[in-house]
Amino acid sequence: RVAAALAATAVPLFAAAQQVAMHTLEPVTVTGGTPTSLPTQIPTTIEGIGREQIDEQINATDSEDAIKYLPSLLVRKRYPGDYNHAVLSTRASGTGNSARSLVYADGILLSNLLGNGATFAPRWMLVTPEEIERVDVLYGPFTAAYPGNSVGAVVDFVTRMPTKFESHASLSSTWQPFDLYGTHGNFGAQQASASVGDRQGGFAWWLNVNRTQSDGQPLTFATRLLSQGSAAAATPVTGAVAGLNRANQPWWILGAGTQYRSDQDHLKAKLAYDVTPALRASYTFALWRNDSQARSQSYLRDAAGQPVYSGTVSIDGRSYTLSPSDFPSSNESLTHTMHGLTLKSHTLGEWDWELSASHYGYDEDLLRAPTTALPAASAGGPGRIVDMHGTGWTTLAAKGIWRPRSHIVEFGLQRDAYRLRSIENATSDWIAGGPGARNNAFQGDTTLTSLYAQDTWTLSRRWKTTLGLRLEQWHAFDGATSNATTTAAHVERREDYASPKAALSYRLNDDWVLKASTGRAVRMPTVSELYQGGINASGQLINNDPFLRPEKSWTGELSAVRDVNDGSLRFTAFFERTRDALFSQLNAANVNTVQNVGAIRTRGFEVAWQRSDWWVKGLDAGANLTWTDSIITRNDAFPASVGKRQPRVPEWRAATVATYRPDARWSLTGALRFSGKQFSTLDNSDPNGFAYQGASRYLVADVRAVWRVNERVQAAFGIDNLTSQVYWNFHPYPQRSYVAELKADL
Repeated sequence: RVAAALAATAVPLFAAAQQVAMHTLEPVTVTGGTPTSLPTQIPTTIEGIGREQIDEQINATDSEDAIKYLPSLLVRKRYPGDYNHAVLSTRASGTGNSARSLVYADGILLSNLLGNGATFAPRWMLVTPEEIERVDVLYGPFTAAYPGNSVGAVVDFVTRMPTKFESHASLSSTWQPFDLYGTHGNFGAQQASASVGDRQGGFAWWLNVNRTQSDGQPLTFATRLLSQGSAAAATPVTGAVAGLNRANQPWWILGAGTQYRSDQDHLKAKLAYDVTPALRASYTFALWRNDSQARSQSYLRDAAGQPVYSGTVSIDGRSYTLSPSDFPSSNESLTHTMHGLTLKSHTLGEWDWELSASHYGYDEDLLRAPTTALPAASAGGPGRIVDMHGTGWTTLAAKGIWRPRSHIVEFGLQRDAYRLRSIENATSDWIAGGPGARNNAFQGDTTLTSLYAQDTWTLSRRWKTTLGLRLEQWHAFDGATSNATTTAAHVERREDYASPKAALSYRLNDDWVLKASTGRAVRMPTVSELYQGGINASGQLINNDPFLRPEKSWTGELSAVRDVNDGSLRFTAFFERTRDALFSQLNAANVNTVQNVGAIRTRGFEVAWQRSDWWVKGLDAGANLTWTDSIITRNDAFPASVGKRQPRVPEWRAATVATYRPDARWSLTGALRFSGKQFSTLDNSDPNGFAYQGASRYLVADVRAVWRVNERVQAAFGIDNLTSQVYWNFHPYPQRSYVAELKADL
């Protein structure tokens, strides 16, 4: 059933200084910087922020920080340099649904669509904050140019290319006093970055290097329900912290885990050459390396005051048995590379075209972990090695644009290929030993071949419409799931889908524009959802389903946008109906596995406002508010979830930012971020969000001050989470975090 909706292309909330308000229904014009590569001529909602606003308003230690105040968006970033859990949440998708959004940088796919969920975060680290020229967000699947993963949003980074010689350097430090349960300490990060670039005639180049040393707060905790205790004799211990879990059941917190210490190196080189005045070739290479160690801390102490990590212990008269998994350790060594090549014409005449290709590869991806308990495991011993070398994705695209009179016709052919290779082996020494016998393995490939076309037609000065169609063929093959002795090969699948799109806008008068958008999106199952499971002793699959159906969504918007003096005001109603949503839930064998949830209905509204020189000259302000009602309406496999809220989608979200410039050298910013009550479980059986594994409401204040020492040197100081609120999204978010920066144009 198609849901009609209404959208508007507003001046981006925090980038008014770079946008020109248009009083005709022409494509959006961006000035003062590199324009977005999003299809701005389509009448739907786009919000964005430019380099100057990011620099003034945001304590940005990572590229994903750039979007943290934009409407209806949340990135679950847990600490500076969070490389494996910083997933994006949108209007109708929680942080467990990373595959329902797309992230690009200069047209290169950064979204990790090998899987869906926390461990498949976009590759934000392939963009550093100082190289961002602007970032824009297209809400909803309303253009035929993107696959069904665009159902939530498309985030588009445009990075800098020089017009003359330039060089830059920056240093920053973040520190966080952290106090939670039995952990009391300081955590933080240090970053150093340098960039240099030039343009000589038709040739331009840019080189950026960045190093981050991060020491994040603990993210997981060893726990035991009080009800799990017995009366057996055991070693008395102290130090356990009493609390309530997310279901409000009494439990003990025994210690902290997954405290990452990581060293990350980033190198990016960009080359561009104007073959002719109307034809440009460009190449991007990026290298990212990460060496990290995750460690644990026991809160338990014996009579001699020594930490206890194993054995049977007695807490408050009841005994509990500790296992090696309560206090885990791991070492990771990662080297990932990215290549992007584009040949693009830019005549702005009747015809233009583009050819592009990109590849993201796991050149090295090793995780080592012990299978024995601390403290003995700290010196080595038996363990496991997980190797994902050979995993990655490749994209190919041929696009064209035709501009006959009042039309803009876009069309293209695309092919996206995803390859998963993962093997876990036993090892005699988890720190330095080689791989031994196989424990398990997963592999598989998927491809998505797409043909699309859309026509944006300016009917008159007041009316504009877009009609589009995307045809997709999905292919899943070479899938296999293995345990130590058995491999189960999976059936090859090939399926075809069509996704229509439509949008309409009407300029009511010089101040108001009304717009409607609707579109179908088909989000294909990822390789890991299909194949990364297990096999029992009989060779039967026990926690994965290679026959998962794709998610199918109809999404719509209705918007009204008013041009305000030096700003804008937007009202948007949105609606989405999704069939066969992909979530992890208990199957018939009482094992958590990815399954299709019958139907989810989402509706809501969004208000976004921004204004330059508001009240007094030099004061810029913006605010947004989102209400969402997202309900599971059918789930035959888990009837208790019907009528409950979709996990990780709060009812209310809001953000506001105000920046005051008393003179040309200073800018002062204050911001608030709010999220209402939410749940992590399909049946909403976790009412206590303020606990480990819970998802809490929060109201967080941020401040930032920037001092331009002179034309070449700038210093900044900021605080995120000013009141040091303790809040959760399964893991604890950072508490009060101080950020100091020094930047120089050399």
